[in-house]
Parts: sequence; structure tokens; C-alpha cells
Amino acid sequence: MMRLHPIDAIIVCCYFLFVLFVGIKLWRKERHNNIKEFLLAGRQLSLPSFIATLVSTWYGGILGVGEFSYNYGISNWLVFGVPYYVAAAIFGIFIARKARSFELYTIPHQLDRVYGKAVSIVGALFVFVMTVPAAYILMLAVLLKFLFGWHLLIGLIIGTIMSTCYILIGGFRSVIRTDFVQFGLMFGSFFIILPVAYFSFGGFSFLQTNLPATHFVWHGGNGAQYIIVWFFIALATLIEPSFYQRCFAAQSEKIAQRGVLYSILFWIFFDFLTTFTGLYARAILPNLTDPVTSYLALAEKLLPPAVLGLFLTGLFATIMSTIDSYSFLAAMTFGRDLLWRLKNETSEKNINRYTRIGLILSGVLAIVIAYYAQSVIRIWKDLGSIGTPALVIPMAVSFFPKLRMKKQFAFISIIGSALISGTWVLSKSINSGSYFWGIEPIYPGLGFAVVIFFMSQVGKNR
Repeated sequence: MMRLHPIDAIIVCCYFLFVLFVGIKLWRKERHNNIKEFLLAGRQLSLPSFIATLVSTWYGGILGVGEFSYNYGISNWLVFGVPYYVAAAIFGIFIARKARSFELYTIPHQLDRVYGKAVSIVGALFVFVMTVPAAYILMLAVLLKFLFGWHLLIGLIIGTIMSTCYILIGGFRSVIRTDFVQFGLMFGSFFIILPVAYFSFGGFSFLQTNLPATHFVWHGGNGAQYIIVWFFIALATLIEPSFYQRCFAAQSEKIAQRGVLYSILFWIFFDFLTTFTGLYARAILPNLTDPVTSYLALAEKLLPPAVLGLFLTGLFATIMSTIDSYSFLAAMTFGRDLLWRLKNETSEKNINRYTRIGLILSGVLAIVIAYYAQSVIRIWKDLGSIGTPALVIPMAVSFFPKLRMKKQFAFISIIGSALISGTWVLSKSINSGSYFWGIEPIYPGLGFAVVIFFMSQVGKNR
């Protein structure tokens, strides 16, 4: 547990109050009740807003990044960086403009438009589970536990409430407002600590002297299969709900495409900041028992009161900007794509209310998953290994008429891929801690999806 100076605790508390003010008070000045405003901020997302909300949303795993950098060095940039830059670039170049050209709300909305209701409902179930922010709620609870000594469950509950209460009222516009603040805080926090570490201990020569040699090797000492699997998991970017939501909400197709491509540059720079901060943490504090707290331990050692409080608010902002966005995405999926469609309603008047119900449900589910999993990497890897094979091919090709799958093939691909990969994930618990034949779960699921895709293409050409 970190011993906080009172001024640091005050700064952190002021951050939470300010987020609530931005999320609720400012929204009330321009209150809107129709579905387009509540779910997509009226499709008026400007380029700066697009970049701020996408960059901050897609980087919530800050403590996991610190843990990986501490243990494996610059390979963090390869494992959690390069695969996602490539996938995001593919999305930006080939999908972003097409996504905005349709007046859609969600991924299942697109699946329904192309493949029909059955595929849409099944797809919505996977999108809902994948967007429940369990991993990020867990990180927030760990941070609260380290700072204030709270029990993990208490941290999970309070963290969930703090991260979602304002969007229960303000919807997506509240997400955008708070993400602007949190974008600045996440960059500001590492602009503080990295220069302090550099001027206090030295530059690259200090790191070389005090770090294992593997910390400067591209694989960080990990096996090839472990590295390669993250490139496949990064394909989840092509079905990333936050990307689609921002594109659907953008003012134009041009803003949607440029917003994604410019965001990649910010992620590259932020990865530089976080990776080298992790290297300094390992070099300065080589014997940490819990590397997930590496950024916190380094900040406690290097930063004086008040400055430490500012750094901590940056960590909170990085995590909470992801929690509120993913919570709202899960709520949208539940409210519009599951509950509303299953009830066969034609009027949209109840969608906002159903979305609020979904927000509460996603919060409860996130707490349950986080409490029993208690591993951020495990949640990311397991859910990504199931959801990516299920949705990536049917969704990605849905924007290209010549490549679209037939409805029945899309349905079989989603269900079959998820079942196969899900079976592989479970095999670790019944097969002495290893997957069947040592194969990562994502590979057989993706293999099945690829086979079904080519079968669908052959069937169309007959």
C-alpha cells in the first residue's frame, strides 16, 4: 500500500469530482433525449474529439503495460504495439470510410443489415461479452487497493460506480467530454515521470548497465508462438466496437479515416513513454514482488507530493477513459441489439432506457468476471481468443459486397469458431495447465472461420 501525502489524496479526489462535473454538469447545458444524441452524440464528432476519445479509450491497460515492460523490456512495443498499429492502419485505410457511409449504430446493426437478424443476435452476444470492461475494472480496483488499502471487491464496486455513473445520464456525449480531459492527463502523467527518471539516473547507458540483456531483444525472452499469437489477437481491432462507434459518430467519412490514422501516431508516441518508464522501473527497482505496480512504485520513489498526485490522476484517467467507453458500448449492444430487437419493437423510444439497463448489467458482470479471474492478461487473452475468430471475418468482409459471406455460412462461422476456440481455452484447466497439443486457442478458431469463408465463396461462384 502506498502512503499518500494528504495533498496527493486531495488531487485524486478533485479529479473524480471534475470528471463528474464534466460528465454531468456540462451535459445538462445541452441536454438531448433522442436516440442519435444519446448513443452517438448526434453524429457530430469532430477530428480533435475523435482522436482524443479513441486514443484514450484504446489504452486502458496501463498497469498491464507496466507489468510487461518491467518483465520483458522493449518487446512490449512489439507485443502490445506493432500488431495493433498494423491492424488499426488496415481498419483506417479499408473500413473507416465505409463504416461511416452507413447510418449505423453498432457492429450488430451492420451484421443485421448484411446477414439478417439471427446472425445479428448471435454477434451481439459476443460483442456484449467482449466489451464488458472486466479487465479495466480489475486494474482500477488494483490501483485503488494499492493507494487506499481497500479490499479488492470494494475497489471493484466503487471503481465501477465512479467510472459509469455520469454516462448513465449523459450517454456518449459524456464519454466524449470526459475523454478530452483524460487524454490530456494520460499523456501529462508520463511527461512528468519519464524526464524525472532520465535526469535523476541517466540515459540509455544507465538502462543498459542495469537491465537484463533480454530487455533489449525484440522477443524479450518469450517464445515465437507467444509473440505471434498477439498478432492474431490484434485482428480484434477489425471488430473493435470503439472504432466503429467513433466512425459512426464522426461528422464525415474523411474525419473517420483521418481520426483512426492520426490516432496511431499518438499510440506510437505513448508506447514510447510507457515502455521506457517500465524500463526505468526495472532498472531502479529490480526486486519488486508485484510488477503490476511498477509505475506506482517508481512514482512513489521519484516524485514529490503534489507531483505524485498529478501522476496518479493520469493513471486513473487512462483506465477510466476505457471503462466508461466500453461500459457504454456493452450497454448499447444489450439495449439496442439484444433487448430491443428480441422484443421486436418498431419504435425507438425505449432504446435509451434499455441502454441504461444494459449499463447496470455490464457493470455487475464486469465485477463478477474481474473478481473471479483476477488476471488482466488472462481476461484479455481468453476473451480475445474467442471473440476474434468468431467475428473478424464475417464483420470485416461485410463492407465489401464481392466478399460477403452467405447468411448461413456467416452464422456457422460465428458459432463454430467460438465453440472451437472456447473449447481450447477451457482445455487448459483440464489438461494439466496446457492447451490441446500446445496450440493457442485463437488458431483453431480462426482456421475454422477461414475454411467456412472459402466454402462460402465457392458456393457463391457455382
